[in-house]
Amino acid sequence: MPETAPSTGDPTRTAESQTLREVVEALAPLERLAGSPGEEQAARSIAARLSQAGWVAAVEEERFLDGYAALIGGLAGAGAVAGVAGLVRALRKPAAATAAVVGVAIADDISNGPRLVRRATTRPKTTWNVVARAGDLDANRTLVVLAHHDAAHTGRIFDERAQVWFGEHFPGILERIDTSVPLWWAVLSAPTAVALGAAHGKRGLLRAGLAGCLLASAVFADIARSPIVPGANDNLSAVAVLVALAERLRAQPVEGLHVLLVSCGAEEVIQGGIYGFAERHFPALDRERTWFLNIESVGSPELVLLEGEGPVVMEDYHDRSFRDLVARAADRADAPLRRGMRARNSTDAVIPSRAGYPTATLASMDRYKALSNYHQMTDTPENLDYTTVRHALVVTEATARELAASAWITR
Repeated sequence: MPETAPSTGDPTRTAESQTLREVVEALAPLERLAGSPGEEQAARSIAARLSQAGWVAAVEEERFLDGYAALIGGLAGAGAVAGVAGLVRALRKPAAATAAVVGVAIADDISNGPRLVRRATTRPKTTWNVVARAGDLDANRTLVVLAHHDAAHTGRIFDERAQVWFGEHFPGILERIDTSVPLWWAVLSAPTAVALGAAHGKRGLLRAGLAGCLLASAVFADIARSPIVPGANDNLSAVAVLVALAERLRAQPVEGLHVLLVSCGAEEVIQGGIYGFAERHFPALDRERTWFLNIESVGSPELVLLEGEGPVVMEDYHDRSFRDLVARAADRADAPLRRGMRARNSTDAVIPSRAGYPTATLASMDRYKALSNYHQMTDTPENLDYTTVRHALVVTEATARELAASAWITR
């Protein structure tokens, strides 16, 4: 939903609209696969733009473990092999054990656990994080604004027609659902069914699990060989917010708050660059005086404040009082913001939240409570709702100023 130029003739707002569009349109043509030359080019372009806005910006090389589609598809394939073995009476016990291990390994990987299989089978690659700092460098409070600039593979599984059909036929039910569909549960159920079916001699359950594993393997193989999306909503919309925020804070500096603008690489492999940022920067960031605001896909029609996330087990973000502060800041800035939503996908926000930092995530959704053009080739600059992107910018700046003006220094 392209936004037309404001009729008020406000030159500041017009320039801001131009900034948001320029950032997205400059980076969308780059193929920003995690660890690719396109991702590096995007990172250096973002750093240059933040430097032009007067911030001290740097590109930091970090190591990450690739994975996601190929890894999960391979594990699902292993579950299918266990399912075939389980059809043989003599092999039921080892088949059940193998399928159980597969299920645990998938849950471990998608939940940002120890990731034992990924560590054992994947060689580290290089990604590029952008870190810029400004504001009051001597302040004892820090706000970290997170985004990511890599882009994902598409795939047939991301076709949105099923959710659209459900929303059109059952709008009342959809309105009452404030947690996204747990698609990863379907993936986990397949090896679980194999394990239970083999362990208890339930051939029907075993066959169902085998079919599920084969389907999951095919789905992730399709994702792995599909092209990289332009990623305008996910997540250049957030990168545009970082750049526009840098320009706003240059024009009207914030006192009493140190601000870090961070765009991570390799987020789309289920978190990559954020681990390098954490290792490099967390030791210097006091948990009692640092807040993380994650900006994730804010180009759909309605801006939302996520309460938590979790592909397997839902985890509310650490310290609800910070989410309350963000909501209060949005209200004072007269920016529409919906609360109460929770995501069944993972974002970079989970890493600082688990480390004990107050964390919040701004995201967006369409009328079907989905991210617009999620992981589709239609995720292009012309399909962004720039009004929502600006709302995210307004809320982010208002949050920074609320923190800076707040009387509470420690929690």
